[in-house]
Amino acid sequence: MDWTRQTALITGAGSGIGRALANALHARGCALILTDIDTARLDRVAEELDGGPGVQCLRLDVSDPAAITALPAQLGAAPTLLFNNAGVAVGGDFETIAESDFDWLLSINLIAPIRMTRTFLPLLREAPEAVIVNISSLFGLIAPAGQTAYCASKYGLRGFSDSLRHELSGSSIRVMTVHPGGVRTAIADDARLPAGINDAEEGRERMNAFLKMPPEDAAEVILRGIERKKRRVLIGRDARIAALIERIFPDSYWSRLSRLSQSRQ
Repeated sequence: MDWTRQTALITGAGSGIGRALANALHARGCALILTDIDTARLDRVAEELDGGPGVQCLRLDVSDPAAITALPAQLGAAPTLLFNNAGVAVGGDFETIAESDFDWLLSINLIAPIRMTRTFLPLLREAPEAVIVNISSLFGLIAPAGQTAYCASKYGLRGFSDSLRHELSGSSIRVMTVHPGGVRTAIADDARLPAGINDAEEGRERMNAFLKMPPEDAAEVILRGIERKKRRVLIGRDARIAALIERIFPDSYWSRLSRLSQSRQ
């Protein structure tokens, strides 16, 4: 792929994997459309890129359907690469999570990528070659307790991506699903937690301890996956091991993964 001929639209570009993708693509000469709800984070990314040619930054709340519908008219160029990267987390068991928080997470992690795809598919069809990259998760492969909302969204995104890939087979548009393991992002720090949780900080610390891989490494894996025309990309040893164990032991993988984790402590 000639990156210098591509224009990438990235949601959630203000931090984590989105920020790393912006830097890696910019270094390759790719034009960028960077979106995020947090304009301060987005401004910092723009400063890192020195506001170079072909960089457009826009505030976007992906949970707002009208904002997504209005986005194409604001763009200086049509994207050829769509990275549905924006994501959030909610802590707590299913019975303790507020329904509004559950719905909020689904609106960002699942419904927004679907809306972005529906909105930009006509523009992507105009390109000789286009790629939709949907960032799922390790928790789109396995489903631990305490992650009902997150797993619902990431398994849903995985299923949507697989079906869309089959529908677009033979067209100029490819669909790639990405399953990152423990990548060092701000998702734990930004997570919503149920009211009355006393050990919130302890929970954030446990989650952050799991997030070890530099996002820059994850971004390089994703871009190599695009170059190699991969349909699915697993990022990190944890994601690869979990996917293997789940495939071999679909009914008992969680107990086996739990024992494996305990043996390493």
